[in-house]
This record gives sequence, structure tokens and C-alpha cells, in this order.
Amino acid sequence: MSLFPSIGNKKDTRTVGRGFQSIFLIVFTVLILAGIEARLAYLQIVEGPKLRERAEANRIRMILKQPERGNIFDRNGKLLATTRYPSSVYLWPMAHTKPSWSVVGPRLAQILNIPQDEMEKKLEQAGANSSSLIRVARDLNEAEITALKEYKNELPEVEINTDSVRYYPHGKELAHVLGYTRELTPDQLKDKKQQGYRLGDVIGQMGVEKAYEKMLRGEWGGQQVEVDGAGRPIRVLGEKQAKAGNDLHLTIDLDVQKAAEKALGNHRGAIAALDPNNGAVLALVSYPTFDPNIFSKQKLSQKDWETLQGKDHPLVNRALSAFPPASTFKIVTTTAGLESGKFSPDTILQTFGSLTVGGVTFGEWNHAGFGPLGFPRAIAMSSDTFFYQVGRKVGGPTLIEWSRKYGFGQRTGIEFQGEESKGLVPDETWKKRVLKTPWTVGDTINMSIGQGALQVTPLQSAIMFSVPANGGYRVQPHLLKDNEQAKSWRESLNMKPTTIKVLRDGLRRVVSEGTGKRLDVPTIAPASGKSGTAEAGVGRPNHTWFGAYAPSNKPEIVVVAFGENTGEHGGTICGPMVLQVLEAYFQHKYPGKYQKPQLDPSEAKTQSSGHGTGD
Repeated sequence: MSLFPSIGNKKDTRTVGRGFQSIFLIVFTVLILAGIEARLAYLQIVEGPKLRERAEANRIRMILKQPERGNIFDRNGKLLATTRYPSSVYLWPMAHTKPSWSVVGPRLAQILNIPQDEMEKKLEQAGANSSSLIRVARDLNEAEITALKEYKNELPEVEINTDSVRYYPHGKELAHVLGYTRELTPDQLKDKKQQGYRLGDVIGQMGVEKAYEKMLRGEWGGQQVEVDGAGRPIRVLGEKQAKAGNDLHLTIDLDVQKAAEKALGNHRGAIAALDPNNGAVLALVSYPTFDPNIFSKQKLSQKDWETLQGKDHPLVNRALSAFPPASTFKIVTTTAGLESGKFSPDTILQTFGSLTVGGVTFGEWNHAGFGPLGFPRAIAMSSDTFFYQVGRKVGGPTLIEWSRKYGFGQRTGIEFQGEESKGLVPDETWKKRVLKTPWTVGDTINMSIGQGALQVTPLQSAIMFSVPANGGYRVQPHLLKDNEQAKSWRESLNMKPTTIKVLRDGLRRVVSEGTGKRLDVPTIAPASGKSGTAEAGVGRPNHTWFGAYAPSNKPEIVVVAFGENTGEHGGTICGPMVLQVLEAYFQHKYPGKYQKPQLDPSEAKTQSSGHGTGD
């Protein structure tokens, strides 16, 4: 029996306690290790692919290579649109999230004269984890490039790369045909992202550039680059060459286009020229115009912006905008009269100084009338009272029907979707809905001479002139030279041969003896045409028209000129414009064949000016 039993008990207790502690530590350690292993397993097996992707994104960057946009040529291979190669500034999107941005951002804004928040907005839109460089400025000048190099040490992750930028060597002369390119807007990017477009991409915004964007654009290329922790390139992992866009050859004839630009001059209006046999557009001019090269700048100047938004609206293509056609519409009235069976090709009608119908007086343009006339001479003299009588007898529905057969009130089918007006062929339904009044005989009489609410575009008018020129077919205007579908599209109006003959006789007499005598010259092939002078509203100058085709016996070209609020008469204002375009066409196509006659000096003094009458 021990004398100190309590001492032994304490020792045993301490031993047991230490045992429990050891077991607890072992269990705890096992649990911790199991948790770590489970977490590792989860990260490796479940989250592994995602984490590897993130790691790769941080380690691998994509340096994109913009494709070169396809060139655009005229029908003879002359260059109309190409590419130049200015320098641009690019940033990695993560740049503005780093402490260094407090130095980089203000310095770049100062050098490039771009608001810092504008750059930040682009970088934020791309996202900090984006693996692609983002362009924040383009078309750098020498001073900007020098400054960027000078401050290179202060500008980490800022790169100067060469870009491809659209260039239009003829500037304003083809603005409404070619259109322009511009960076995608945020809204456009949302719509186009699924088609492979990226932030900063350039896209056709108007004209041929917009219509043939898919063909011209090309495919992006680039380099896949491995970088270190500081973002410095280590090696190129892969490379894909950018694929240039397709070149386009247009139906436009640059010589005819330039002649049309010069002929229109500073007159607000338009000129359209095309091949009446297949609809190939040879020239399409609108004034006021603009220089499409200004859109290749990083930022429009205040002066450029004010010009583009000015009251003359230079971005509006007046060749595709609608106006009252005036007496050029007498082509349709003649067709309606003869095809209705209510008039014969040899009909003679008395003309007057005016006609009164339903208490309303409708005047003759010369205030006297022309005596008895048949259709050809009525077209030549552009007699209003002759065509009032034709319109009244055939009636509004027949005039409206033939207006639509000629293509009025509908788009022509040219490639410029969204830029072309349908014009307007008013009818009783339209008048009741818009003006809240029924159709009257006065409306029919107004329509018979191309007045009232009737509206057509210069391009639609060119299609109208093509019908008698080609023997009775509507054609589809087009700008792509190898557009076989458009070239072969012809819709017969099923007109009688006698109707076509009357039209061709009348239109020829307009030039030989009527309101278009300015075109009766040896510098062009014998031509046929029609003038028009449209009222534009109280207190506003008249609109003027002249349309023509040549040669009269086998037409190759139709030209229509329109002057907006020019005043005077169609034969006076627009006739000379059409003549200049036809001279350019025939003198380039048939060198030496159509020349001005060499006059003896004594004869030159007595040479007639060749002015025709008005209408």
C-alpha cells in the first residue's frame, strides 16, 4: 500500500490527456489535409479547364491584323477607292486598370488631343480581360508620332501600329456613289458582333461601301503571342494572315462622271446617266456634295461637321430623292393616251392659251397655244393644253396605271437600300387618307403634265427615258459591272409598236425643232429628249429637268439632269448640262468622230446661238 496514492493518479491523468491531444492533432491534421486535397481536386478536376483558360488568357495575347479593304474601280479599270496606311495608337484594355494609368491616360490625352474619358470608355467596352489590342486614335501626324516616341518610357502598354484606312483619290466627285466608311457605332456593334465585327472596326456607311460591305471587308488575321508577367512578348505561338476584301468593278465611267460633276456645277440638283439597254449606271451625281475622305479622320473638325449638317444637306443623294417631274412626264401621258385606244397615232387636237375645267383655269406655258397639233409636235413644243385634253379623256386611273408600269411610286432596285425614295404616284385612296378630299378631274389634269402631288427621282426619270429608247422595256439600274442578274432583267410594258414610234418621233423633234434645240449640235450623235419645268410652291423658284438619249436611232446612253429651285426653264438650265455629259461620252468613246465644226472667222460672227424655246 502506497503512502502517496494521489501522486500516481495525477501522472496517469496527464498521460491520458497527452494521448487525447495527440489523437486530436492527428485527426485535425488529417482533416485539414483531406480538405486541401479535396480543394485541389475540385480546382484541378472541376474548375481546371476554366482556370487554365484564364491563365492562358493572361499569358497569351492576340495581336490582330486588320484586313485590307477591297479596291473599287470604274468600268475601264480606273481606281475610285483604295487604301492608305497611317499610324494608329493601340492599348491593351487592362491598361487603364493599373496604377500607371494615372500617368499614361493624361499624357496620351494631351498628345493625341483626345478626352481621357473617351479612351477609357473604349477600353471598358472591350473589357479588362480582353486579349486584343484596342485602337484609341488613328491617322497620327508626324508631331504626334514624335511625341509618343519621346515619352515612350512613360507610356507602357501603348503601341503604334500601321492601319489601313479608306482613301478616295477623286474626293467629292464620287461621294454619293461610293459613300464612305466609318467606325462602327455602339448600336451597330451590337447588331454586327455575331458577324465577327469587333470594337473599332470600320464599316461601309453609305453608297457602294455599304451595299457591298461583305465583299469589300475581307477577313481579320493576327498573331497569337506569349507574354511574361510584365506583358512583354516572349514568342509568337501562331499567325493567320489577314485576307484582303474583294475588288469591285463598277459600271461607272469616270470620264462621264467627271463631266456630269462639272456640268451640274454649283446648281443644287442631280444628274443620272445609264445604258438604256441593260440599266448599267454610267454616272450618278448629286450637289451639294462632300469629301468622303473626311470620315477617315479620327474626329471630324467642327467646320466639317457644320458643313455636313448644313441647310443644303450634302449627304442627301438628290439623284435618289423625289421631285415633281413636270413635262418630262408627258412621255407617260402620251403612252396612256395611245395605249388606252382613246387616241390614235395620227390624232390632231387644237391647243389654246388655257383650258377651264370645273371652274378652274389651266394655262398653256406660252399663254397662246400652238394651234392644231399631233402627238409628235405636241411633245416637241411641250404643249400643256394638248396633254390636258389627253389626260382628261383617258382619266386618272389609266394615268396612274401607266405611271406605275413605268416604275414610278416604287424603288428602282439600285443597290442603295434605305437611301432611295419610292417617290409618289397619288391616287384617290392616298388623297382621301392624306388630304381628306376625293380625287377630281383637276388632279388628273395636273398629273398629265407632271404636276400636283406626283413625285419621281432623277434615276426613275432615267428609267422612263430608257423605255422609248430601248423599244418598250423597263430596265434595272445597277452599279456592279458583273451583276448578270440585273443586266439581264427587262420587263416589257407590252406597248404597241406605233406607240413607241410616236414617242421616238416626238422626242427626236424636241431636239431638232423644239425645246431641246441646244442639243442639235455636231459634237454629239443625233439625240432625242424632253424638257420640264416644275412649279415648286408659292414664292419659290421653279425646278428644272431635261432628259435625253443618243444616238436617236440606236440609243447607247440616257442622261437626265435635274435642277432644284434653279428658276428659268428646263431647256435653258438642264439642257446644256445634258449636252456636256453627252459630249464627254461620245468624244471619249468615238475619238475624232464628233467634233465642233471649224468655222471661218467671218462666219463665226453670224453663227446662231442655237437657243431653243422654254416650256
